[in-house]
Amino acid sequence: MCRVYLLVLSLIFHFSLYAQGETNPVVDENVLSLNEFLAYVKEYHPVAKLANFEISTAQATLLKSRGAFDPQVMVDWKNKEFDSKGYYDILNSTFKIPTWYGIEVKAGFEQNQGEFLNPQNSVPDDGLYSAGVSVPIGQGLFINQRMADLKQAKIMQDLSQAQRDIRLNQLLSDAVLAYLDWYLANREVNLFQDFLERAEIRFDGIKKSALAGNMPTIDTLEAGIVVQDRELRLEQSNLKLIKSRLHLSNFLWFEDNIPLELGPFVLPEELGENSLDPVLGTNLLQLENFVLADHPKIRALDYKIDKLEVNQQLKAEMLKPQLDLEYNFVNERVSQVNNLNFNPNDYKAGLFFKLPLFLRKERGNLKLAKIKVNEAQLDLDFESLQLQNKIQASRSEILSFIIQLNTFQSIVKDYSSLLRAEERKFSFGESSVFLVNAREVSLIDSRLKEIKVFEQLLKSKASLFNILVNDVEVE
Repeated sequence: MCRVYLLVLSLIFHFSLYAQGETNPVVDENVLSLNEFLAYVKEYHPVAKLANFEISTAQATLLKSRGAFDPQVMVDWKNKEFDSKGYYDILNSTFKIPTWYGIEVKAGFEQNQGEFLNPQNSVPDDGLYSAGVSVPIGQGLFINQRMADLKQAKIMQDLSQAQRDIRLNQLLSDAVLAYLDWYLANREVNLFQDFLERAEIRFDGIKKSALAGNMPTIDTLEAGIVVQDRELRLEQSNLKLIKSRLHLSNFLWFEDNIPLELGPFVLPEELGENSLDPVLGTNLLQLENFVLADHPKIRALDYKIDKLEVNQQLKAEMLKPQLDLEYNFVNERVSQVNNLNFNPNDYKAGLFFKLPLFLRKERGNLKLAKIKVNEAQLDLDFESLQLQNKIQASRSEILSFIIQLNTFQSIVKDYSSLLRAEERKFSFGESSVFLVNAREVSLIDSRLKEIKVFEQLLKSKASLFNILVNDVEVE
C-alpha cells in the first residue's frame, strides 16, 4: 500500500492543473481534473483494455475467413506390395486456387503403375498432367458459404469497433459519475467545515460573554449544541467523502495493471455550470449538429442488419439447384516445354447435379433469415426514435435544472444577507442565539438544496453524455 501511495504521489504531483476560483487561475498540483482523470481511465483501466480485445477478435475472425481462399496443395499417394508383387503405386497431386465467385482453378499430376492397377488409373509411364476449372453454374456461383463468411467477418470488424466504443463509453460514463460524487462530497465537507468554524467562534464569544455576566449561561448550552450538531454533520460528510474517494479509486490504474488509491491530499477541480461541456461535449448548442447515424449503438445495429442480410442472401442461394461443372485438359509428360501441346480431345470432365424435391429445409431457413432481418430493422427504428426522445428529454431536464439552480443561488444569497443582519443585531444585543442559529440552519438547508440541484444539473449532463455516446441509462 505504501508503494501505491508513493506512486499516486509521483503521479499527482506530475500534473500541472489549474483550479478555477473567484480570483485569477492559480497552479495547484494537488488537483486532479476531470479531463486528466478520464485520460487515465481510457489509457490504463482493465475494462478499456478488454474493449480493445473486441477488435483483435474480429481481426482474427477475418483472417480465418480469408483462409478459405488460400491456394491448396494436395498429394495423395497409395502403394501396395504383397507377396513380392507390386500391386499398385498411385500418385495424385493437385494444386487448387479458389476464387471469389466460386470458381476453382486446378492443376494436377498423376503417375500410376502396378500389376493390378485399375484400368481407369492407367496413365503414361512418365505421368499425366492436367489443368482446368471447376464452375458452380447454379448454387454457389454468386455467393457461397466461404464468400458469406468473409463478408460477415468484414462486417464484424466494423461491428466490433462500434461494440468497443459502447463498452468504453459506458466505462467513461461510470467514471464521470464517480468523479462527480467525489467532487460533490468534497463540496459538502467544505460547507460543514465552514459552518463548524463559525459555530465554534460564536460559541467561544458567547462563553466569554456569559463568564463576564453579559449573557445568560443557558446561551452557552445552545451554542454548544450547535457546535456538536455541526461536528456530527461534518463527520457524516467526511464518511461520504471517504466512500466516494474509494469508489473513484476503482477507476484509477497505472501501467502493468497496477491499481492506484487516491490519497486524501488530492482534490477535484472546481466545477461550474458549464465545466463539463468541453470535456463531455454536452453543450446544448452542439446537439444541433448531432448525427444520429454516427451513434455507436445505431452503427452497431446497422452492421448487425448488414450481417443478417448476407446470411439471407446465402439462404436464398440455397434454393437454386446445385450444378457443378468440371473440365480439365490432360497431357502426358514431355521432355521440352516447347513441345507442350494440349489436345482438345484429351480431357477429363464431370458434372454434379443436386436438387431436393420440396426444398422445405431451404425455404424454412430463408424464412427465418428474413424474420431476423425484419426484427433487426424494427429494433433499429425503435432505438432511433427512443434515442431522439431521450436526447430531447435530457435537454429539457438540463434547462430546468439551470433555472432551478439560478433560483436557489438567489435564495442562498438572500439567506446569507439575513444571517449577516441577524449576527449584527446579535452583536448589539438585539437578537438571540436561537434566532442566529435559526437563520444559519435556513442558510445551511438552502446551501444543501443548491448543492443538490447543482448535482442534478451535473449528473443530467453526464446522463446526456451517456445517451450521446452509449445510450445506456444512468442510474
